[in-house]
Amino acid sequence: MQPRNMSMSGVVDLAAVKAAQEAKAKAEQARAEAARQGGGAAGAAVSPSSLVIDVDEAGFEREVLQRSTEVPVVIDFWAQWCEPCKQLSPLLERLAQEYNGRFLLAKIDVDANQMLMQQFGVQGIPAVFAVVAGQALPLFQGAAPEAQIRQTLDQLIQVGEERFGLTGLTVDADAQGEPAAEVEVPAGPYDALLEAAVQALDAGDLSGAVQAYRNVLSDDPANTEAKLGLAQAELLQRVQGLDAQTVRKDAADRPADVAAQIAAADLDLVGGHVEDAFGRLIDTVRRTAGDDRDAARVRLLELFEVVGGDDPRVTAARTALARVLF
Repeated sequence: MQPRNMSMSGVVDLAAVKAAQEAKAKAEQARAEAARQGGGAAGAAVSPSSLVIDVDEAGFEREVLQRSTEVPVVIDFWAQWCEPCKQLSPLLERLAQEYNGRFLLAKIDVDANQMLMQQFGVQGIPAVFAVVAGQALPLFQGAAPEAQIRQTLDQLIQVGEERFGLTGLTVDADAQGEPAAEVEVPAGPYDALLEAAVQALDAGDLSGAVQAYRNVLSDDPANTEAKLGLAQAELLQRVQGLDAQTVRKDAADRPADVAAQIAAADLDLVGGHVEDAFGRLIDTVRRTAGDDRDAARVRLLELFEVVGGDDPRVTAARTALARVLF
């Protein structure tokens, strides 16, 4: 089997606007913290053995989608009976160690994970994909020369860093087993600004609340409370003045109108109908393409921020979105 085109030219079409912003903010915070401490990249170090992982359907979101906001994840679809896989997989594993945290290698056994194989549209193995900031792109299919693979990995890493701020993982040769939990870095003296934002919300001053949260995030991009507050304030700002009956009628009458579906999803969420809001936008992503699809997906990611990443409804919706996208 001959390798397919290994060009990275299509990666810009997969740019996840919201995910890119979050990933870049996280990387910038890590670099700033490292500079303050006079050290290398911030965050807990991982062991060399953690650079190659086996992934199944149950762990895909955690091990691939979530990790892809920190580091490009290369996926190797393989099987025990596949002879070319026996040449390619060891090569990819060796390169993962050599690149020392610049990418993470996730190995997926297609016999045990047929759903993932179908979602990625894998037609034959070995097949190699990448996920960057939550977005998937094909790299190549079939065995390929090492020099060609290195070139592709270099391009992938460059795109991950320049477009998404992904600086990779810190590897400690002395680290053992699972990586240690990250040490939480104090957010800084933002209590007054956060309190001002809350007071603005209580007073109905949505513009003032939005600005106050943005002021916090300009200095501390990963501030969880400010990110959640900003997402909520912006949602309330969007629905302010909308006529609910008109919005819902427009969405029912024009199912192909992405703007109408997005507006209805906002109202769904404000009304407490979380699953309805998520389901509406996932269906819209499924039915659309191009800019329309991206607009629905980005709004869905914004609504995830409003509800909070730990909410089980967000977890379920992320899985459903991954199935639609991949």
